[in-house]
Amino acid sequence: MTALPMAALVRRFAAGAGLTALALVLLLAAGTGEARLALFGGLLALALLGWAVAFLRCVARQVAGFTDELCRTLDGMLDRSARPAPAAPAETLSARLHHRLERLYHTMEANRQAVEREKASLETLISNIAHQVRTPVANLRMLYDTLLARPVPWAQQRQFLQAAQGQLDKLDFLLQALVKTSRLETGLITLEKRDRPVADTLAAALNTVLAPLEAKGLRLTVDCPEGLTLPHDPKWTAEALSNLLDNAVKYTPPGGQVAVTVSPWDALVKIDVADTGRGIPEGEQGAIFQRFYREAAVHDVEGVGLGLFLTREIVTRQGGYVKVSSAPGQGATFSLFLPRG
Repeated sequence: MTALPMAALVRRFAAGAGLTALALVLLLAAGTGEARLALFGGLLALALLGWAVAFLRCVARQVAGFTDELCRTLDGMLDRSARPAPAAPAETLSARLHHRLERLYHTMEANRQAVEREKASLETLISNIAHQVRTPVANLRMLYDTLLARPVPWAQQRQFLQAAQGQLDKLDFLLQALVKTSRLETGLITLEKRDRPVADTLAAALNTVLAPLEAKGLRLTVDCPEGLTLPHDPKWTAEALSNLLDNAVKYTPPGGQVAVTVSPWDALVKIDVADTGRGIPEGEQGAIFQRFYREAAVHDVEGVGLGLFLTREIVTRQGGYVKVSSAPGQGATFSLFLPRG
């Protein structure tokens, strides 16, 4: 069934009402025999019909104006360069609908901006991955091209193979870090907080750095209260602590010291990882938690710049935060704060 325009509906209503009024007048005249009474009734019916038509025309104009405004609002929502025009503050159907459409517009705009940010972040991530992978791949290609192009003594072959092993280890470390970061960021892995002993999580993190710590002759001190429990994800929190400990070992010269201190507060538990390494300039401290960021002065130290970024993500997703205190030549202390409730 085809919907009729509002003007056509008004004309049909007027015609139908007029015919009905004429029929009533004729019936009244035939039944009473009073022509004047019939004429009076006819005039009254015509007056009521006129008011009804005027009312319908007014409603038609209101509906037409409402639909025009609704179309303009929807066009503004569809046009990314525009936004819905503000409606007059009034308790009308148009104002209420406009308010809800504007809320829908803001929600859609926020979702669109979030998608664009995720797209930009993905593009940056891919660019960074390509940049990080390029160097070890180029080194491996150079090593194997050299081995294939000319005869090389066995002693030199062994050196080349050891160098290639180092580049493969770097690639493996990079890919593992990227997988952990991408899974955490995309929500493929969720952190499950459980009330577990802090000492167990700390021990799991320390086990990952004991070999390089002993190889460099570093002194390790650990101060953790016995029986201290904390709601946290033990696996991922150990990962975060392991990243801090790994940095402390890498940037502390032989004979230095790494100290881990756990301090329970009223609402938080503070875990400090302090070293006696080169320290971090104040101007660099705000950037070291960015993904793939590395100071120019430490490019000769193995790493890809994902550890601190991953640590901050893990701690933040558990309701905590990370801060650093350092100065050049005075070591660095990374403080990890996790809520107790």
